[in-house]
Amino acid sequence: MTNIANNIPVLPTEERSLEWYRARIDYLSTFMTEERFSLFRQTLSMRTNYMTILAENTFHPHNAAALMRHCEAFGVQRMHTIETRCTFDPSQNISRGSDRWLNLVRHTSTSEALSALKAEGYRLVATTPHRESCTPETFDVGKGKFALIFGTEHAGISDEAMAAADEYLRIPMCGMVESLNVSASAAILIYQLTQRIRAQVQEWPLSEEEQVRLLYDWTHLSVKDAGRILERKFGL
Repeated sequence: MTNIANNIPVLPTEERSLEWYRARIDYLSTFMTEERFSLFRQTLSMRTNYMTILAENTFHPHNAAALMRHCEAFGVQRMHTIETRCTFDPSQNISRGSDRWLNLVRHTSTSEALSALKAEGYRLVATTPHRESCTPETFDVGKGKFALIFGTEHAGISDEAMAAADEYLRIPMCGMVESLNVSASAAILIYQLTQRIRAQVQEWPLSEEEQVRLLYDWTHLSVKDAGRILERKFGL
């Protein structure tokens, strides 16, 4: 498993306190406009890890980019990928920089991804039209945090992931088509479920510590030569 967090060089987590982060955030913020720094803080206040996304072998770059853009737009901070058959490689023309503001966790196998999410306490929710199960309106968002699983474009979710899923989620169709493509399905589900989470779940926001750490990452990304600036001010 690889956690991609914008390639920012940092000390081991256990060596850094929130005060360590805040001091550097305060200093870096003086190199930004007040409007941009305020936007960062406002955006972080709407971010959540209560819900996450697991994309299994997403093939098309435009779908990979769309998944990331949907997550960024609707406040899902972390996204997971399984890349046993194809690399998750989002098109930059479509992602429009949304990948800069997300945490992407890459997994080397389906079993490793599912085990990691279960270990973190996530319910595994397979999105599929082939099971009679809950809909975006009836899914119990308050039961606990959850990971939405989206399968590859052609074959859908793997048998392994389907068998491991705790619950199944479908979008009801009124027309002749059986289902939507992965990008359209993701947009509908991510929007509806994040709206319901914020309305019904008390513990949906990021913790104070998570917000501070991300604010450090974002300010570091946004200030040119941030590493040298911090080294001159605080040393190594």
